[in-house]
Amino acid sequence: MSAVLRTAAAAPDVAVAHFAARLTFEVDAADVAADIGAGVTGWVLIDSRSQESWDQGHVPGAIHLPHREITERTAADVVPDGATVVTYCWGPGCNAATQAALAFARLGYPVKEMIGGYEYWVREGGPIETVTGIERRASDPLAAPDGVACAC
Repeated sequence: MSAVLRTAAAAPDVAVAHFAARLTFEVDAADVAADIGAGVTGWVLIDSRSQESWDQGHVPGAIHLPHREITERTAADVVPDGATVVTYCWGPGCNAATQAALAFARLGYPVKEMIGGYEYWVREGGPIETVTGIERRASDPLAAPDGVACAC
């Protein structure tokens, strides 16, 4: 018996609904980088990690707001009217971005989560900002062959 086919795939119409819905909740690091590079506005990037993690490095232009500190007041202070919130945390093994997204959604904000988080931002060669300035590390060839992140 096939391990892959042990549970049947969803009907195509059910799969369309599922995958279309996922795209309303998620964005990847390459799309965030593309928008930042093109100067696209209408959204704000929230780093929901701890102060120590933020200090080690973060996406340039991100706003630091740990998920435990998100309130109606803090959200209103950092999110422009009508903007979509994009949250990120450390990486796939951390759910702070999910917790932050939930907090913003509960406050009535449209929100997406940057899948892969800071880990994939760095692995794909995105610039990082630290107390010493902005730097760029070599991309991980498993995440960005020949230095090209996703590009899909």
